[in-house]
Amino acid sequence: MTLAASNFPELLWELESVRTQAHDGPSPEATDRQHAKGKLTARERINLLLDKGSFTEVEPLRRHRATGFGMESRRPYSDGVVTGWGTVEGRTVFVYAHDFRVFGGALGEAHAQKIQKVMDMALTAGAPLVSLNDGAGARIQEGVTALAGYGGIFRRNTRASGVIPQISVMLGPCAGGAAYSPALTDIVFAVRGISQMFITGPDVVEAVTGAKVSHDELGGAEVHGRQSGVAHGVYDDEESCLADVRFLLSLLPSNNRELPPRIPCTDPTDRVGDALLEIVPTNGSSSYDVRSVIEEIVDNGEHLEIHPDWAPNIVCSLARLGGQTVGIVANQPNFQAGALDMEASEKGARFVQFCDAFNIPLITLVDVPGFLPGVEQEHQGIIRRGAKLLYAYCNATVPRVSVVMRKAYGGAYIVMDSRSVGADVSLAWPTNEIAVMGAEGAANIVFRKEITSSEDPERTRKECIEEYQRELVHPYYAAERGLVDDVIDPRQTRSVLCQALAMLASKDVDLPRRKHGNPPL
Repeated sequence: MTLAASNFPELLWELESVRTQAHDGPSPEATDRQHAKGKLTARERINLLLDKGSFTEVEPLRRHRATGFGMESRRPYSDGVVTGWGTVEGRTVFVYAHDFRVFGGALGEAHAQKIQKVMDMALTAGAPLVSLNDGAGARIQEGVTALAGYGGIFRRNTRASGVIPQISVMLGPCAGGAAYSPALTDIVFAVRGISQMFITGPDVVEAVTGAKVSHDELGGAEVHGRQSGVAHGVYDDEESCLADVRFLLSLLPSNNRELPPRIPCTDPTDRVGDALLEIVPTNGSSSYDVRSVIEEIVDNGEHLEIHPDWAPNIVCSLARLGGQTVGIVANQPNFQAGALDMEASEKGARFVQFCDAFNIPLITLVDVPGFLPGVEQEHQGIIRRGAKLLYAYCNATVPRVSVVMRKAYGGAYIVMDSRSVGADVSLAWPTNEIAVMGAEGAANIVFRKEITSSEDPERTRKECIEEYQRELVHPYYAAERGLVDDVIDPRQTRSVLCQALAMLASKDVDLPRRKHGNPPL
C-alpha cells in the first residue's frame, strides 16, 4: 500500500493491525506458555503496577535491524520490551518490562535503545523508574552490539543513582551482565519460583568447578533474599510483589529535589504507647522483636521492611510518622542479641545512604551490645565493612533522631547514629546503658587487681560491677554530659519523635566542596 493510493480509513485500519500485533505478542501459544510457567505477560504486569488506564507506551512499533542467523525473517514489533510511562497514585512513573514471549526477552540493539530512551526520559522528567525484568540476557545473534546496549544501560543507572528512585522487579531469569543493572538500582524485588539472577549459569558452574546446582539453588529468590542480600524483598506471587512496589513508590519522592509525599495522618501524633513497656524487657539480656516497637511507634503500625530476611540482626524499614515518610534503622535483639556484624553493617549503610539521597529523615532505635566478635568477622573485613555504616551516618544530611532503648556499648554505640557522629536529636529511655562495654566485662578489667587479690573474689567482683554501674552506666550519665538530649518516658516516644521531626523540617546543612567522598566500599 502506498500513501498516494491510500485513504485515511485504510491507513487507520493498517495502524490498528500493526498495534494489535505489537500488543498481543508473537502468538496466543506464546502467551499460554508464559502463563503455564506461572508468569504474567509484560503488559499484564504493567497494568498491575500502574493506575488503571494511565499507561502511555513509547516505541511500540520498534523493530530490530539485525540480519543473519535467521533474524531477517523474525522482526516482531516492540522487539521484546515494553516501555513507557504512567502513574502510581496519580504521580508519574516510568517503566520498562521485558516480554519473554519475544526472543525470550533477550536484549539486542533496538531493545536496548528503547530502554535507554525511557531511562533518559525518566531522568529528564525527574520521575521514578521501575524495571520489570524477565529476560535471557544478551541476544547472541546481535553480538557485540547487544553488549554495548548493556553498557549504555549501566551508565544511565549510575547517572540516575541518587537522582530518581530506581526499582527493579525480578520476574524471570536475569543472567550474565544483565544482572548488573538491577544491582545498580536502589531496591530489588523478587518472586519465589520464577526469579533467577546469576552471573554464570549452572552449566558453566559445573564445567568450571564440577559442582552441580539448579537454577534456583544458584540464584533463586530465596538465595538472594537470605544469603547474598541482592534482593531487598521476596514474595510468593507477582500480584503481592507489585502491590508493595506501589506502596514503596507512595513513600518516596519523585526525585532528589523533592520531599517525600506527605499524607493526612489519621493516627494521633500524641498517642501514648503503653504497649512499649510490655514489649521491651527492662532486663538488658532478654530478647524481644524490635519490629513490634516500630509498629507501636509509626502511623497505624504500618511499615515496609527492607531486606527482612538478610542480616536480620538489624531492621531497616520505611514508614510514616505524623504522615511524613521516615526511614527506621533498629537493632534486632531477637537475632545475635542485635550485635552488628559485616552484613548488618552493609545493610544499614545502604539503607541510610538511600534515605539520605531521597530526603527521608532517619530514626535510629538503638539496643546494641557491640560488634560481633570472631576470627571470621575480623578476617573478612568487619573494620572496613563496619566503617560503611559509620560513613553513611556521618555523611547523611537529612534530619536524624536516635533513641537508645537499652544497651549501647562501645564502637557500636558510636556507629548507631550517636550525637558525636551528627545525630540532631539524641534521646534515651530510662533503661539505657551507654558505656564502653557492659558492666561485667568492664569491672573485670578496671578492678582486676582488687578481684584477684580478694579473699572472696566473687563477692568483690559483684561489688565492683555494682560500683561501675552506679558510677558510669546509670541511665542519666550520658544525659548529664550532654551526649543525650533527654531521657524520656518510653510511652511518649511517638509524640517526642513527631515533635523532633517537625522542628527539623527546615534543616539545612552546608557541606564542604568536593567531587564526592571515598567511602570504604
